[in-house]
Amino acid sequence: MVSGNVYSTKSNFMRYFGLEEENQKLVSENIRLRTMLENYNVNPEEVVVDSTLFPENFSFISARVIKNNYSKSKNYITIKKGFKDGIIVDRGVISPLGIIGIVSNTSKNYATVQSILNTKSQINAKLKKSEHFGTLIWNTEDPNIVQLIQIPRMARIVVGDTIVTGGKSTIFPKGVLIGKIETFRLGEDDSYTLDIRLFNDMTNLRNLYIIENLNASEILNLEMETEDAK
Repeated sequence: MVSGNVYSTKSNFMRYFGLEEENQKLVSENIRLRTMLENYNVNPEEVVVDSTLFPENFSFISARVIKNNYSKSKNYITIKKGFKDGIIVDRGVISPLGIIGIVSNTSKNYATVQSILNTKSQINAKLKKSEHFGTLIWNTEDPNIVQLIQIPRMARIVVGDTIVTGGKSTIFPKGVLIGKIETFRLGEDDSYTLDIRLFNDMTNLRNLYIIENLNASEILNLEMETEDAK
């Protein structure tokens, strides 16, 4: 009986580690496919079957969530990857369902992410069906709903339409999913405020992806030189 229990326990351990290994393979494959997708969005003419042959405008690093705050006004997420893994401040963070936040601090093995559920968070976003842009913020009332403000009055707003990142910074690629329009209202400044129901369940996060824009340094240096020349 004891021998049988030992073999059963060993089998369970082997099955557990096998599942963990398989899960890591799936995460890696997800990263590869997302890299292919982002490069397709940037330059569809150069897409080929072998993803290693076309330009890598964005790369992705997977990380596991070890702490997730969502009930405060300034929420942060802690992930198990740090600067030794290539994680640096001001990189975008997403999940397979869309936007999560921006890396705010790093140590050797860990990093904190300023969640989109943070009153300091201001992210450029747009209507997927048009080029009408606004700023994504959070009013702290519901962890599943954020606000897109400063959408111009001439924009055609339809409940259920998709909101995505605008791509007007080096942090997020254009077109990363955010959520769907739930309600909207016209403000005194003659612009719309939209309530956006997130695709992500921000109270239940596990595996995330940190985005690196491989052209970021070149873009930022050019912009800085342009400003200095004025």
